[in-house]
Amino acid sequence: MALLRTPLYDPSAALKARFTEFAGWEMAVQYSGIKQEHQAVRTQAGMFDISHMGKFFLTGAGVLAQLQRLVPSALQRLSPGEAQYTVLLNPEGGIIDDLIIYFQGRAGDGTERVAIIVNAATTDKDKAWLLDHLDDAVAFQDLSRDRVLIAVQGPEAVAHLQALTAEDLGQVSRFGHLEGTVLDQPAFLPRTGYTGEDGFEVMVAPDTGQALWQALLDRGVTPCGLGARDTLRLEAAMALYGQDITDTTTPLEAGLKWLVHLEEAGDFIGRSRLVDQQAHGVPQRLVGLQLAGRNIARHDYPVVQDGQAIGIVTSGTLSPTLGYPIALAYIPPALAKVGQTLAVEIRGKAYPAQVVKRPFYKRP
Repeated sequence: MALLRTPLYDPSAALKARFTEFAGWEMAVQYSGIKQEHQAVRTQAGMFDISHMGKFFLTGAGVLAQLQRLVPSALQRLSPGEAQYTVLLNPEGGIIDDLIIYFQGRAGDGTERVAIIVNAATTDKDKAWLLDHLDDAVAFQDLSRDRVLIAVQGPEAVAHLQALTAEDLGQVSRFGHLEGTVLDQPAFLPRTGYTGEDGFEVMVAPDTGQALWQALLDRGVTPCGLGARDTLRLEAAMALYGQDITDTTTPLEAGLKWLVHLEEAGDFIGRSRLVDQQAHGVPQRLVGLQLAGRNIARHDYPVVQDGQAIGIVTSGTLSPTLGYPIALAYIPPALAKVGQTLAVEIRGKAYPAQVVKRPFYKRP
């Protein structure tokens, strides 16, 4: 089957990007180089083509209340223009996907408008799950292949984007969003991201997306691929679905207790498992690890103690910002204490690793 391509494939190819297959899409993995792109986002501004992600728009009466039955986060907290990072759960409390729910507005008759951004690899699965559990009266619009999504991230990101829109981006708070214009064309502008830096994720029509990409390029914004996106999100200890969180891990195990609002969320799918874990503890916990030297812990490497495997690495890299190897791993809760010394088995040899606070990097 031929790989899908976003409307920014050709502009990326013109920049001699290296491509890779990801979730059925042919995506740029790097342009100038992962380290250079990573540092551009940490110190200046970078832009990512994330048009492969799922983009759903829901309209109807009580949409938030219907979504509340599917997530553990209290959606009634949201006011128009606010968003909630959360997770879809299966009946066992496992994570179907992590996603962001954007509450766009409520009309006088109670009709609500909600946007949802989901992972590319789970778009079809998420759509089916949502349609199975939402009332038929909810209008469900899937614009996943009809809109460009560009993440503009870094200390200078907002200033670059501000020059291309009449909207006052300074009035948009973290996880806020607005419907406005970019290059005088309609745009959805959420102040969200997956890098640990400030910035926006701009959703526009394909032709506007191509023009925006070029305008940002002309302003000196660095084009970045999936490689830098991964090292940036790992430094910020942001979970990657399919590696750090899956349909067999619960949000309490994954260190996402902050988005579980048992007192306010009411009854939702998977609630009983989370209630049980909150009362009796979790069987495993996701922690941050720091390794010495340049010994990189990769996905599925064993975490060991006294020669015995006690856990598993989910993500790992050599941190470009910090200069040492970092990793996320599931280990027994009793060992999930900052300062705990463990080891990671790399090609048959155990290398020391220490449990450290997450995130590994936090912007100044």
